[in-house]
Amino acid sequence: MPIPERLNPTFKQQKAPKPPKSDSMEEARKRLIVALDVPTSAAAIDLAARLEGVCTWFKVGMELFTAAGPSVVESLAARGCSVFLDLKFHDIPNTVAGAVRSAARLGVKMVNVHAGGGPVMLTAAREALAEFENPPKLLAVTMLTSMDQAQTTAVGLNRTPAEQVELLARMSIEAGINGFVCSPEEVAALRSLTGPEGVLVTPGIRPAGAELNDQSRIATPAEALRNGASFLVVGRPITQAEDPAKAAKAILKEIAKAL
Repeated sequence: MPIPERLNPTFKQQKAPKPPKSDSMEEARKRLIVALDVPTSAAAIDLAARLEGVCTWFKVGMELFTAAGPSVVESLAARGCSVFLDLKFHDIPNTVAGAVRSAARLGVKMVNVHAGGGPVMLTAAREALAEFENPPKLLAVTMLTSMDQAQTTAVGLNRTPAEQVELLARMSIEAGINGFVCSPEEVAALRSLTGPEGVLVTPGIRPAGAELNDQSRIATPAEALRNGASFLVVGRPITQAEDPAKAAKAILKEIAKAL
């Protein structure tokens, strides 16, 4: 069976589609996802309120969802926010399919699964969304942005992080998933695999001069966008800032300038 052109290693690298020459700040707002990695629903809603009119996308991850449950997603959606539910489902196919359906019923706009669950699990997750008229975008996670060579070696992988990302990405594309959460280091390679229609969500974004914290594979907003990122996920540089709205506006200006 011939290899599809987009899966061929020689496939020409493509950048993310360029935005129309309209309001660059408005386009930047469509690209920035604020990570609500906070311990309570009250803290999350307070941040969303402080960022109202500045940011429209928010990520709800394991810390917040475990503490607050589905109600926090419903509260954010009621405020008109777009929610990326970042729970990285990784279980047997039937369980993951059920979880993805539940996420879709909450009204989230994006949801992710771990590509390490294998092709059958990935296919089950994709097929679970077929019943929805406007399903969320399904993303696969290849490797966490905290995983460097020492970490991959420690868990018994005899590949570099880049090699492991490519293997899992190709498997995901074959299963019908053309969206990924990927570190800045892998954006260009994945853009080459997905083509311009792929959705690449990139965490590990740090504006110039920001602390790295526990991220190992990072980039500035401009670097990530140049390499083909569709969305940028930013957490602590905004959420732990003295003035989150001011910090977010500064990052939006970086994004707008890069666009």
